[in-house]
Amino acid sequence: MPLKSHTCGELRSAHIGQMVTLAGWVHRRRDHGKLIFIDLRDRWGIVQVVFNPDTSAEAHAVAETLRLEYVIQVKGMVCRRPPGMENPDLETGEVEVAAQEITVLNTAKTPPFYINEDTPVDETLRLRYRYLDLRRQRMQRNIILRHQVVKFIRDFLCNEGFIEIETPILFKSTPEGARDYLVPSRLHPGKFYALPQSPQQLKQLLMVAGFERYFQIARCFRDEDQRGDRQPEFTQLDIEMSFVDREDVMDVVERLYTAVIEQVSDRQLLFKPFPRLTYAEAMRRFGTDSPDLRFGMELVEISDLVVGCDFRVFSETLAAGGIVKGLKVPGGASYSRKQVDELAEFVRTFGAQGLVTLALDEHGQVRSPTAKFLSEETLQSIIRRMEAQPGDLMAFVADRPSIANEALARLRVMLGDKLGLRDNKLLALCWIVDFPFLVWNEQEQRWDPSHHPFTAPMDEDIPLLDTDPGQARGKQYDLVCNGYEIAGGSVRIHRREIQEKVFRLIGLSMKEARDQFGHLLEAFEYGTPPHGGIAPGIDRFVMLLAGEPNIREVIAFPKSQSAMDLMAGAPSPVSPEQLKELHLKLDL
Repeated sequence: MPLKSHTCGELRSAHIGQMVTLAGWVHRRRDHGKLIFIDLRDRWGIVQVVFNPDTSAEAHAVAETLRLEYVIQVKGMVCRRPPGMENPDLETGEVEVAAQEITVLNTAKTPPFYINEDTPVDETLRLRYRYLDLRRQRMQRNIILRHQVVKFIRDFLCNEGFIEIETPILFKSTPEGARDYLVPSRLHPGKFYALPQSPQQLKQLLMVAGFERYFQIARCFRDEDQRGDRQPEFTQLDIEMSFVDREDVMDVVERLYTAVIEQVSDRQLLFKPFPRLTYAEAMRRFGTDSPDLRFGMELVEISDLVVGCDFRVFSETLAAGGIVKGLKVPGGASYSRKQVDELAEFVRTFGAQGLVTLALDEHGQVRSPTAKFLSEETLQSIIRRMEAQPGDLMAFVADRPSIANEALARLRVMLGDKLGLRDNKLLALCWIVDFPFLVWNEQEQRWDPSHHPFTAPMDEDIPLLDTDPGQARGKQYDLVCNGYEIAGGSVRIHRREIQEKVFRLIGLSMKEARDQFGHLLEAFEYGTPPHGGIAPGIDRFVMLLAGEPNIREVIAFPKSQSAMDLMAGAPSPVSPEQLKELHLKLDL
């Protein structure tokens, strides 16, 4: 027989007069002398329970012993709250339960932090007691939201003709852009499995197998340094489709994301349909291929206006092949010297030499030590190019293009927060397309794939692979939301000769290619259809839907910033017997 007849969150005025049995945790306890009030909590919500000695002296006596987080079962009558005592903040706020019986199912020690309040708690403590942290209402909402998103995705894709197929967790170690997690084989001494960085090769093989539309809620593993939106193990939606080009994949994903945001979350889409920016345009306007489109403050290059000027910071940078680029800070002319110095220090953390600022006062006059090195005509040209108004601050970085773009992109986001321009309730999704197919690795003196080595070049750019590889574009597309890349995909190479050409371009010998990817190359000889796919990150997307600052807040049992499981104590040493069985010796 179940220990509860109803959940704590479902009781309404329609239940008045009914006898109910509830079970859950003591959320709050208020002793008013004769009456004791308990807020009883379970996954579905909170309801007030009243213990009155006139109704049950025995139940009232037990209620006197209750403490926060005790697990109890209560039987009683649903009653309407007295007039004026309703609680509009609770969905059950019109009613209360008059307790007649109570059973203490389990006691609880005093928790290391408040569970009934959403107060700041040191994250190390939260992760150490994650099972208690997950009881908090905010965390329960996040995990339930994640469940709702995943269920919606499954239902949507099934209706679109996709088949969910699981792929192996133990696979072959192949270079895919990050370090592998390795698993030693006991049965094959000296050999290792790798945990998959993604099911990339396997989903392509499923297209060779003729399934045409595949998806999976896939667990992936990458031994990377951690940050707010990374974990050593993460979850992605993996999608692959046959007989498609770029537009087909993007259409399915855009419809999916539009539907899930509008039907599952309380966020608002800023754009429908999603804007499309080329990689070159995104870098020019925002300095990054993951732009936040919720606000303006776009970057503007002024190199042509200051070439040959008397200000050496500008002229020498341009002579060395750099650029001068900046942004306009509305109202920033009122910033103090200290505030401007803080902005300069901020961009230095991203490699820039400093920040050159021009303040336009209320009379339209430029205030800056730099102004004396620039002619009036040049200053007016800069003001027009920047579209500056009296009261604005113009801030410039003069450096190599990569450094100037990175520093200004970071400054733009920081100022967006400072000026309150990044509304968490808004989701600004956009597509980035026409990426460079390859990027030059200066250290290794070779080409690297900008996405992964299985991405197809644009059909019209295939001849460039022989003559000018750096000018070729890939059939790659990223989905970006609020400054985060939330999905990356591409149309894949499906012909062996093109795949082998790409392997040679990125420095793989044919022997290395056959050793690492022979199974894929061989499969391409058996009638492989044109195919493409995408891999949206579930953790990062739910983080944005929940309005949380990092993905640890939407994962039930995440690792810490240093990739540690603080609750279970992993990673941990293993016994010498285990190492011997795996034919391993440690050299620390």
